[in-house]
Amino acid sequence: MLDKVVIANRGEIALRVLRACHALGIRTVAVHSTADRNLKHVGMADESICIGPAPAGESYLNIPRIIAAAEVTDAQAIHPGYGFLAERADFAEQVEKSGFIFIGPSPEVIHLMGDKVEAIKAMKAAGVPCVPGSGAPLGDDIVASTRIAREIGYPVIIKAAGGGGGRGMRVVYTEGHLSSAIAMTRQEAKAAFGNDQVYMEKFLENPRHVEIQVLADGKGHAIHLGERDCSMQRRHQKVVEEAPAPGISAEERAAIGKVCVDACLRIGYRGAGTFEFLYENGRFYFIEMNTRIQVEHPVTEMITGIDLVREQLLIAAGEPLSIRQEDIHITGHAIECRINAEDPDTFMPSPGTIKRFEAPGGPGVRVDTHIYDGYRIPPNYDSMIGKLIVHGPDRATAIARMRIALAEMVVEGIRTNIPLQQRILADGGFQHGGQNIHYLEKRMAEKGRD
Repeated sequence: MLDKVVIANRGEIALRVLRACHALGIRTVAVHSTADRNLKHVGMADESICIGPAPAGESYLNIPRIIAAAEVTDAQAIHPGYGFLAERADFAEQVEKSGFIFIGPSPEVIHLMGDKVEAIKAMKAAGVPCVPGSGAPLGDDIVASTRIAREIGYPVIIKAAGGGGGRGMRVVYTEGHLSSAIAMTRQEAKAAFGNDQVYMEKFLENPRHVEIQVLADGKGHAIHLGERDCSMQRRHQKVVEEAPAPGISAEERAAIGKVCVDACLRIGYRGAGTFEFLYENGRFYFIEMNTRIQVEHPVTEMITGIDLVREQLLIAAGEPLSIRQEDIHITGHAIECRINAEDPDTFMPSPGTIKRFEAPGGPGVRVDTHIYDGYRIPPNYDSMIGKLIVHGPDRATAIARMRIALAEMVVEGIRTNIPLQQRILADGGFQHGGQNIHYLEKRMAEKGRD
């Protein structure tokens, strides 16, 4: 078992990792910026080290300082959480070269899955269904790109090979806009990711976002833990997630799950990971793999009873996967609402001091958050301040419990998106289930015209 772990993150995920470590008897080191001295997990950790000022580039993204923190505290391993350095192959490589354990996949696999073009090639070779596309980066020959677009059929989408998080993509509906779209996406990709390679795919107009959670030990064993539906999105950012996905049959789950497990074994995957798909007309189309724990992992934990962060730690310690596919049973339904410090209508961030916080309760209610009365939310980081998760014996019960929990949740002193989440949960289309990734933005646009 690991003895001491550096938690290279902040907020609710850092607290989540700390709790999983302490449950296993693992000591923890919390690294933090000057703006985060008062984070809950910093006070709860066995040791804490300030690694720099508030800007993430000088603290949470500063690889030498994080590795130095592991060195001076005699830690064995580093857990990256999600965001920041979690999917940086160079970080994982430097961690391992420095003699520490990176709690996640190998640097080679992170690099492979981080390059969207190479990831698609690898998935096609593994038998994973993919969206029709260029299959390679687009060159400078617009005639060749035009020919590819005609073969695929409009609309098409231009994507950054090194992209993610909803950035570096542009939809093209007509041939006349293709050249400018490619050029603009290249510029955006270079600025955001330091890589101006782009590729082309068929743009599916009404898909859902369905993803498969996997665990693999890198020793020849892998399992899937069912699917999540993350179709409630705004500007490609997830707002509400649920598991299992409405309308996905047990047979579909088993089939696509096996495909993902086989792909994990083929690429030598280690740790927790997520295969993300677009799902349209009963077919799955691979879009990317996230080589880390996901924000929405709690809904999978609620329906399977498996602690995913605990499994990450055990796998990193060299333990073989003790769970077999036949051990996984989907029970009930879970929903997660992301709670953000932002205006529910304009989406402007709302940093400030929490004057009053009251968490909801009741059967099947879970709150993952780092905030407390008097906590000051800094303006330097992502606006998410917590996640509200509920579980019920069926989807209708889960929706009812979430509506009650949202009504009970009190966060005073700042603006939050709780009113938006309440509108979503009350929406007839959401209650019916199975809406596509454009549904939320369309409903919000309709509300804005009222």
